[in-house]
Amino acid sequence: MQEYKLFINGEWVASSSGEMFDDINPATLELIGKLHKANEDDVKNAVDAAEDAFDTWSSTPAPRRAKILFRGARMLEERKEELSRLMTMEMGKVLKEARGDVQEAIDMAYYAAGEGRRLIGETTPSELADKFCMTVRRPIGVVGLITPWNFPIAIPAWKVMPALIAGNTLIFKPASDTPILSIELVKILQEAGLPGGVLNLVTGEGKTVGSEIVHNRKIRAVSFTGSLETGKWILGEAARDMKKVSLELGGKNPIIVM
Repeated sequence: MQEYKLFINGEWVASSSGEMFDDINPATLELIGKLHKANEDDVKNAVDAAEDAFDTWSSTPAPRRAKILFRGARMLEERKEELSRLMTMEMGKVLKEARGDVQEAIDMAYYAAGEGRRLIGETTPSELADKFCMTVRRPIGVVGLITPWNFPIAIPAWKVMPALIAGNTLIFKPASDTPILSIELVKILQEAGLPGGVLNLVTGEGKTVGSEIVHNRKIRAVSFTGSLETGKWILGEAARDMKKVSLELGGKNPIIVM
């Protein structure tokens, strides 16, 4: 049984409250690990770290950011079987589907790395003489990511990789039922060379961690995948601070067992 800490400013740290929660194998009810439970203060510390890291990360040339993601993609590929088996143990997905889940993360990491050389703008003619119009891509800033339990590494990768290659810094809250795959993803990106403060991971309850992510004014965008009810709440609360919001809600994946 392992103990899993929060990842803030490039370091694995205990929650400020010292509280923890259990991660259980749903098939055997075996205790897999104990997770540190973040509170509002932990999230604020993570946000401050992300804010401090933003200027350096956003000014790092995109092809250089891409090299880190490419190394992360290769490491995910090398550890695919290990991560797939860990997923099956943590959330019960059959091994064949777990391998597909990990492959999604690998594919997204490679794709996002390629985007590091395609972050291009446009120029268009102007109606004014001797002038033209130009678009330039700029990162948003500190971004909050909240992911569900059913695709425990694919969906985090779909959010984390594009946000990183675009030059944003991140506060990432994985689902409390399946946090370990997200922790392993963060470890891989750390080993691949991601600077401290760029990606921060906080585990804990939605009503505390998730709420602070939505309400913290230093976070300029929130991406959430989960229930329709929670998505409506996030949209309403984030609108108060004019945050950008990306929502994927209410997915249904029925299965027939014969």
